[in-house]
Amino acid sequence: MLFLLISSVLILIAFLIILPPLWRKQPAITSDLDQRNIAIARQRLAELKEQLQAGGLTQTLYDEQLIELEQALSDDLDIESHVNPIQSQGRWMAWVLVLAVPLLSASLYWTLGNYQSLTPDDQSVATTPQREQMISMVAGLAQRLEKQPADAQGWLMLGRSYKYLEELPKAVAAFEHAYQLMGDQPEIMLLYADALAFVNNEELAGKPAELVFKALAIEPENVTGLWLGGMAKAQTGEFVAAMGLWKKLEPLLPPGSEGLQEIQSMIAKLATEIPEGTELEEVAATPALTAANIAVEVSLAPEVQNSTNPTDTVFVYAQALSGPQMPLAIMRKQVSDLPLSVNLTDAMAMMPTMKLSNFAQVKLLARISKSGNAMKQPGDLIGVIESVTLADPSTHKIVINDQVK
Repeated sequence: MLFLLISSVLILIAFLIILPPLWRKQPAITSDLDQRNIAIARQRLAELKEQLQAGGLTQTLYDEQLIELEQALSDDLDIESHVNPIQSQGRWMAWVLVLAVPLLSASLYWTLGNYQSLTPDDQSVATTPQREQMISMVAGLAQRLEKQPADAQGWLMLGRSYKYLEELPKAVAAFEHAYQLMGDQPEIMLLYADALAFVNNEELAGKPAELVFKALAIEPENVTGLWLGGMAKAQTGEFVAAMGLWKKLEPLLPPGSEGLQEIQSMIAKLATEIPEGTELEEVAATPALTAANIAVEVSLAPEVQNSTNPTDTVFVYAQALSGPQMPLAIMRKQVSDLPLSVNLTDAMAMMPTMKLSNFAQVKLLARISKSGNAMKQPGDLIGVIESVTLADPSTHKIVINDQVK
């Protein structure tokens, strides 16, 4: 309505400027041609006399031009010297403008304008050229990943893009691919958990909560993990545990930030659910927090660097000291990622019955495969730590410096 009101006022102002001159009668034009012709003749006569006195004209020429001047004045005085009043004929144009301008303006706006943009509707945002361009780019990325399914960073980018476009089921699928390729990295797990929760009506119970607390086991002060962990506990009625997580999160947020204000508001609301005098405690350990977790750093020895390409596949895995050689936990990377740090966990097991937590000691290996085959082949580059105790919390460093014979 405001837009239409402003448009009407502008059209009215234009009419006030244009219509009055067209509407009112023009004053009658009266001119005495006789008086004007006489004045011109007198001026010409004065000029002739000046020329005669100055010697510019002879008497004969002066007499001839004087006769011509008198004859011309006589002819002019015979012409009707008054002009009849002329009335304005512009009123018909005023009526045309009054009708045509609004109709023409409305038809042009209806054809060329965007009346939907007058109201802030999400539908108008969804059809912007920028969004259409992004949708096209995301579709191209998805097609490329179909041909290059091992591109973990590509899947991560695709998941973020789908989440921005609010295509949440597709975001979940993309984050799941990235998680399978990159393993237990807190960033991946939390993005995956958040997308899963949104698809499940923002409920974190089940797989999302498992991922969140697994990420917190690796990074106890991860801001996103603490936020989601508190939400997960609050949703299940574990208010004390939720309060403990959010109290831990509070000093990690920037002073005066919207996030800090929101978490303080949530803490205040949560305090009304906890009986007075209850002491806050740390979140009780869960199977996700106590599961096997081996920290590994992998690097490439300088003497074998010339034997590799950045796109060669790197497998980091653990094996039992005896028995089947199937990996108990495995992660896939590329030489371009080296040196790298990873955490091998039960979630990376190839079989549920063959996982890290079933063994007290394991062997750690890092192998570069030019073929990308998970099976060991002659010519592969490898680094090994023969025995590691699962209870050892230290980081185990593998240097790839040997060749499979």
